Amino acid sequence: MQHGKVLLNSARFRLTIERLCSQLIEDWGDFSDACVIGIQPRGVALSDRIHERLQALTGNTEIQYGRLDITFYRDDFRMSDKVLAPYPNEMDFIVKGKKVLLVDDVLYTGRTIQAALAALQHYGRPDVVELLVLVDRRFNRHLPIQADYTGLVVDALDEAYVKVHWEEIHGADEVLFFDKKEP
Repeated sequence: MQHGKVLLNSARFRLTIERLCSQLIEDWGDFSDACVIGIQPRGVALSDRIHERLQALTGNTEIQYGRLDITFYRDDFRMSDKVLAPYPNEMDFIVKGKKVLLVDDVLYTGRTIQAALAALQHYGRPDVVELLVLVDRRFNRHLPIQADYTGLVVDALDEAYVKVHWEEIHGADEVLFFDKKEP
């Protein structure tokens, strides 16, 4: 088993989330005409935290929040022989006329975000969509997609890999860098 280089430890991880929330409040105010949407599965841990912290900081406990599954919107979903198991969509509102904050953990090729934008169309036409990611893997983008809010930028080439660990799942909050993908 490989051990990755720690890019963000627990303390810096919390500080990064706090900074991102401060930037959002500065730009979005109290989120009264906005919503937060986490991309299933890996963006949800981050969006849960962002949503919870925004509610606490703004005093607005009614910020709309959803979880969006993109399984059948990906351009590569038919390229595998394994059976696909979608995650549940948890969206009990429409996005028409709203400012949408789309949240994912790592921005790499841009294909996940493209799929999320396609899936989001089933919930109406938002006024604007902005993207928040914890980690932007700046190189190897396949599509012209960029984040509006970024926690950390990592220059990772070829086989290098970035992995986000969550306290609730892995026992600690951290961002790890690997020289090559784990087997």
